[in-house]
Amino acid sequence: MRIDPTLKQRAGQMRANPTPAEQKLWFALRANRFENQQFTRQTIIAPHIVDFASKAARLIIETDGDTHSAQDRYDARRTGFLESLGYHVIRFGNPDVMGNIEGVLGMIAQALHETPSPQPSPHGGRES
Repeated sequence: MRIDPTLKQRAGQMRANPTPAEQKLWFALRANRFENQQFTRQTIIAPHIVDFASKAARLIIETDGDTHSAQDRYDARRTGFLESLGYHVIRFGNPDVMGNIEGVLGMIAQALHETPSPQPSPHGGRES
């Protein structure tokens, strides 16, 4: 599958110019530092660009600034689409990331542990 060059260019620009909240959260998530999970930032999951993703854990993390308050319906449709692909989407406001990074990381850890493995259990059911 070919990625739209415009989408790819936009993701690159977003990586090069992160918001302060994205920068702070990325510092905690990058290089398998957090829960030994590989996260990527400004990841293309066509036709969208998500802030952070762990494809192995099927987890997407979005940081929302003030502009997202006016985009509730768009965000809901977007989240529904991403969930239809098997991802779990969690959202944090920029003030939460900037003022309570430990709480945000705790919620991400919880989501990682609650997100079922994409690999089926060899015993035929979900593993605990």
